[in-house]
Amino acid sequence: MHEEATAVGLRPHIRLLHGMRRPANWLQLVRFGLVGAVGFVVNLAVYTLFVHGLGVEYRVASVAAWIVAVANNFVWNRHWTFDAGEGVAHHQAMRFLLVSVVTEIISLLLLTLLVESGGFSKVPAQALAVAAATPLSFLGNKLWSFRAKA
Repeated sequence: MHEEATAVGLRPHIRLLHGMRRPANWLQLVRFGLVGAVGFVVNLAVYTLFVHGLGVEYRVASVAAWIVAVANNFVWNRHWTFDAGEGVAHHQAMRFLLVSVVTEIISLLLLTLLVESGGFSKVPAQALAVAAATPLSFLGNKLWSFRAKA
């Protein structure tokens, strides 16, 4: 008996291949990247201001920079990247925040490792840590925070 494959029934790597064939997904990734680039600049600007301008401890500065960038990125991703304005904003915000917390924890661990063990300067270490956590953020937000209704 031959069962028709559905998107849910496909194995993850097959679903990924199907998703990669859709131009809309690539456009969405580009938009996510642009929003992320702006958020990245906002994050580094706030981080640099806190560390070098205000003398705040670098891990505390990282969290402050993350909060500002998350607020900025939520608005842009909700309305532009994922066009999810029809969804319930507070549900999306809570999911977006949870994905962001997980990726910030990963980023903060990487930042600490790069500074304490890797001998990196604080601002370049922050840039690398944020960049390394970005793919997880995209997947979490696309597949969960702003997922399209079936």
